[in-house]
Amino acid sequence: MTRSDDTSSLQDGPIAAVATPVGVGALAIVRMSGSGVLDIAAEVFRKVHEPDRALTASQGFTAHFGRLYDGETLVDEVIALVFRAPHSFTAEDMVEFTCHGGPVVTRHVLQLLLDSGCRLAEPGEFTRRAFLNGRIDLLQAEAIGEMIHARSESAYRTAVIQMKGELSEKLNALREKLLHSCALLELELDFSEEEVEFQSREELLRQVATLQTEVERLVDTYRHGRLLSEGVATVIAGRPNAGKSTLLNTLLGEERAIVSHMPGTTRDYIEECFIHDKTMFRLTDTAGLRETGEEAEHEGIRRSHMKMAEADLILYLLDLGSAGLDEEIGAVRSLQAEHSGAKFIVVANKTDLTPDIEERMRRIARSTGCEAVGISALRKTGIGELKARMASMVEGLDKLHDASVLVTSLRHYEALCNASDALQNSRELIGRHAETELVAFELRSSLDYVGEITGKVVNEEVLNTIFSRFCIGK
Repeated sequence: MTRSDDTSSLQDGPIAAVATPVGVGALAIVRMSGSGVLDIAAEVFRKVHEPDRALTASQGFTAHFGRLYDGETLVDEVIALVFRAPHSFTAEDMVEFTCHGGPVVTRHVLQLLLDSGCRLAEPGEFTRRAFLNGRIDLLQAEAIGEMIHARSESAYRTAVIQMKGELSEKLNALREKLLHSCALLELELDFSEEEVEFQSREELLRQVATLQTEVERLVDTYRHGRLLSEGVATVIAGRPNAGKSTLLNTLLGEERAIVSHMPGTTRDYIEECFIHDKTMFRLTDTAGLRETGEEAEHEGIRRSHMKMAEADLILYLLDLGSAGLDEEIGAVRSLQAEHSGAKFIVVANKTDLTPDIEERMRRIARSTGCEAVGISALRKTGIGELKARMASMVEGLDKLHDASVLVTSLRHYEALCNASDALQNSRELIGRHAETELVAFELRSSLDYVGEITGKVVNEEVLNTIFSRFCIGK
């Protein structure tokens, strides 16, 4: 990636930001990075026990107790941590001040550094500098953000594996093989008049097929990786007044959705997350499914189907007391045909008011092929069994996660799909004995797609999109 002189100067200049959450606490951290930060620190920091020794003389990985001064005005007592390039998070000189917590204190410390020559860091700029300086690759930078925002144990562990660089290692090894094949084809183009083959087309075809298989294995992990990282997309569907909002509130353990006896109350979907047995479920409460001429409710039902089309798991909630069993079984079958990519659990609500519930549950299971669970959302009975059935739908993912490197990002998934398509195109071209230039173009395209993931090939727009999601100070 090439950078303009302006970008380079911004990259090298000293930046500062608060690295801990805003609020009252025992301690807070204000950090600086870039050229000249040791000089800036020496101007404002005075050691308590060695007042004549400035931080500019300090070695890396050292801590110093002292005070920050704005001129002769005391700002705070702090611990100064010194990191020297390239042995720091950003691979630049860094200084971190651990000060007393509280928004007023940290604001004064930060303002002191800004007045002394730093500029305020942009969101994710510390991590961005770590990437641009070769400290980490782009995939590892994204993993840091994912780890910070992880809402479940599985999401956290997945991010840690990526931050360690295990997926990067696989992709770099794949890219090296592609680079080797591309180099041989480029040599052939340089000696095109001599009609020399530096690699037989049979050998090249075998190698490209092997590379495509490796790429496809990574592509196939995306569904599992997404579930672990983002949670299981779970839609609560059913007719009006079946108890969907009550079930959502019961699973969440809080009054999140409005519950009313009036049908058609829910006009739009509500999304919330809950964690069971270390698995995160992204619950969506949807509008009741029925024929209606009311415009707002009709739009809500359309959005219900849209969310079901994106779902991994659909909880179809039915009230056996208000609708015929055959009618509800038909509704489930219709949804199964329409949303065949999702798994279904039929949840029979208000079992405390329904006779012969066990026989009815067996009939539902036989007729639909679905898991069937009886509950009372109001009395909170059967909820434990429902959660267990939900967990069983994704059983084994944690084992796969522990043993495998997974693709969790849509950006990575799309890049790998594009790389696979380019490899498939090159295989077809080789099979047709096409010109070397055409084969080389497809292999170079595949090489670039793989490089996009780790940042070997990247543009400024992609970087801005990725790092804008980070908080200031990271």
